[in-house]
Amino acid sequence: MFRIGCHLSSQKGFLAMGEQAVLIGANTFQFFTRNPRGGSVKPLDLEDIEKYNTFAKENDIKYILAHAPYTLNASAAKEYIRVFAKSTMLEDISRLEYIKGAMLNFHPGSHVGQGADVGIELISGMLNEVLTEEQQTVVLLETMAGKGSEIGGKFEELREIIDKTALNSKLGVCLDTCHIYDAGYDIINNLDEVLSEFDRIIGLSHLKAIHLNDSKNPFHSQKDRHEKIGEGSLGAMGIAEIINHPVLRDLPFYLETPNEIDGYAKEIALLKTMRK
Repeated sequence: MFRIGCHLSSQKGFLAMGEQAVLIGANTFQFFTRNPRGGSVKPLDLEDIEKYNTFAKENDIKYILAHAPYTLNASAAKEYIRVFAKSTMLEDISRLEYIKGAMLNFHPGSHVGQGADVGIELISGMLNEVLTEEQQTVVLLETMAGKGSEIGGKFEELREIIDKTALNSKLGVCLDTCHIYDAGYDIINNLDEVLSEFDRIIGLSHLKAIHLNDSKNPFHSQKDRHEKIGEGSLGAMGIAEIINHPVLRDLPFYLETPNEIDGYAKEIALLKTMRK
């Protein structure tokens, strides 16, 4: 099944997001766990979640993706930022345990001049403190564009984080098409080779989701600016190859393109026509 969705606002609750997803032709969706630039979170509405779980089962919404706030930086130099990252992830995981099929995606972080090795140690250290054997929620490391001091622009960096995390069976990877193209992985001309490299370094068993975005930037720009499907440097043909690739086609795809809800509906309809 082609599982395709987009980023939705969580302000009205999970049932509302599920209903909106179905209304625009989606069968999955992504949302921020809290304000993407802040730290506060509203109380859980367990009644709404129970209604959502029933609705999701009835409408075959098997997976959804929660996105941690951008302010979460486990590899920060300042301790209070790392403390916020840990407490936020602990809280997000505990809340997501109520939602069937939920995964939690986060940007690994920026080492802010400390060096990638130090940043990787800090990220894996946080994961070793927050992950538990009992949790059902899978935590995803997002592939990044490699701008500035970002960690995750190279497959090897994600592999190191996974290796240094004891409960790495609770970890996966979310591959962002804009990010890895901007990072220097040529998924337009060499998609098979890039996926083979991913498998060799990280392992395809860890690949759990795709952020499906075109890019405003040329190859290996390391800038990270998303574009609407078919209007950027990846192009419609490149996107079509990605969603139909045998290694990727059964994964859930999430649009993070610069769109409002009607634009997402049009993109989902367009992508369905591209699907073979």
